[in-house]
This record gives sequence, structure tokens and C-alpha cells, in this order.
Amino acid sequence: MSTLMARVKNMRKKGVMGINERNLRLIAELNPRRLMRLVNDKTITKKLAIEAGIPVPELLGLISNSFDMRRLKEMLDHPHGVAIKPANGSQGNGIMVVTGPMKGGYALSNGRRILYEDLRFHVMNILSGMYSLGGLPDTALIEERVRFAGVFDEISFKGVPDVRIIVLKGVPILAMLRLPTADSDGKANLHKGGVGVGLDLVTGLTQQGMQYNRLIDLHPDTANELLGLQTPFWDDMLMMAARAYDVTGLGYLGADIVIDAEKGPLLLELNARPGIAIQVANRFGLRGHVEPVLAADTSAMTPQERIAFGKEIYRSIHPARKAA
Repeated sequence: MSTLMARVKNMRKKGVMGINERNLRLIAELNPRRLMRLVNDKTITKKLAIEAGIPVPELLGLISNSFDMRRLKEMLDHPHGVAIKPANGSQGNGIMVVTGPMKGGYALSNGRRILYEDLRFHVMNILSGMYSLGGLPDTALIEERVRFAGVFDEISFKGVPDVRIIVLKGVPILAMLRLPTADSDGKANLHKGGVGVGLDLVTGLTQQGMQYNRLIDLHPDTANELLGLQTPFWDDMLMMAARAYDVTGLGYLGADIVIDAEKGPLLLELNARPGIAIQVANRFGLRGHVEPVLAADTSAMTPQERIAFGKEIYRSIHPARKAA
């Protein structure tokens, strides 16, 4: 018991925020239920982002019923490949990335082959609500596949890495890079065994990482060091994340961004309930970054001013943090 209490005290000392505190102080207080649908439904999120001029992966089409299924094969033949997503899915469930045709079927991002009939069956499962919040009937989004720029190839296993930026009252406060692994089947999904790497909010430099909530310094598949890599387009990404607040009105959100080889950073999706594993990836807690923002009036700040505020808080808490 004494060991457990010591761990709890140490976590509090580091400003680590638990799920209950996040739910009560951030989600319940700052995210009105009426606004949740703006990010729960990816079709709405994409529409709002496009209207605001925030770049997103190209939407090839929507499949909402069996009649729409007649267009599936045509969309699957897109020269750059496609990503199939449930509009109301969560934690990456139901997402399937098709890289192109393969003898007898199609190639998935993990290198496996899948038959057209199985792809069709997967889309029908999406429509039935298998992956949606609450199990309600859903819509399948067919997007152009993101062709990652390759800057993090040395610390990735297939798939596409992405960047998660936590935004509080429009202020970016914490960020991490999420990397695909063999365990995660080539998906940048921490719940399935992906790697989370802390990012310096000021510079975008990678720090150490975590997998399954265990601290790591090397990628488990490539054995390459995680520390000290520069995230391209860093200030552009912070701007996209900060503007997501203006688009949705949600006071606490996570912005997920990928880097396309030709188009640069693209907003993949927004999350109204971003998890707290980002604290483990960064090796410090949320609370020290949250309190100054909660105490401030950010309503009149521009996105640029909110970004500067977030960086100022980060510098004050981590004045000597740098890549070694």
C-alpha cells in the first residue's frame, strides 16, 4: 500500500491528470453536448474544416446505404489508394487503408491482400453501426489515401504516423507523435500497440516515447532512437490545431494531423475526448499546462496569440528541455 501511495503522490507532484479530473474539469465544463456532434461525425468535421480553409484529405465519396455500394469499386480504383472510415467511429476502429489493386483483390497498408467481396462486407458492417458510437447505423467515408512524406520512416513500421495536438480554449498545450508498429498492424493507434512520442511544443522536436504505457527510447520494430527528430511544418500544424477551436467551439479537443508527401499537413480528424496517455509520452502531466489557460481569458485572442501563449507556458514549465 505504501508503494501505491508513493506512486500516487509522485504522479500528483508531476501534475498528472486522471480520467475523472479530465472528464469533470475539461470535457464536462468546456465541451457542450450540442457541439460534440461536430467532431463525432467525421463528415461534419470535414465540411467545417473545408469551409474554414483547413486542409484535409480529399473526400472521394460517402456510402450511406446499399444503393450507394454500386460506387464502391470505382472509388477503390483511385490511383493513390483510399482510406475507408466509419463516420462516427472512434479509436481508429473500422478504418481500412487500401493502397491499390493486387492480383485477385486489393493490397492493404499492412501488405496483406483482401478480396473485393471482403471489402464490401466491411463497408456493410460500417453501415450497420458495428464501429459507431452507440452502435447506431453509420456512413462510410471513402477518402484519398494519405501518402506520407517519409520523414519518420526510421521510427515507423509501415502505416502513416500522425501528430496529436491537445488544444485547451484554443491554446495548443501538449503534443505527441503517434507511430505505427507491428503490434498495431501498421496503424498509429496507441490502444492497439502504437508508439506515442512526446513533442516539444515550442520546436516540434521529438522526445522519448511510450508503448502500452511503458517508457521507451527506441522504436520496438526498427530499434532506432526516438529522440531529436524535427517535425516538419510544425508552426503550420499548431495553427491548424488552434483554428480547430474556432471552427468547433469545443474548449478541449485533440487535433490529429498527418503529413502528405505532396500536400503537406492535413487535418485527419478532431476528438472531443482526447485521452491522457499523452502525459506518459511527454513524461509530465497536463495540470501545469491546463491551469494557466483555464485562468486566462482567451476569447479575444487570435490563433497566433493563443499559440504564443501555449509556447510561453511550455517554456516556463520546461525552460531547459531540449533534444540531447
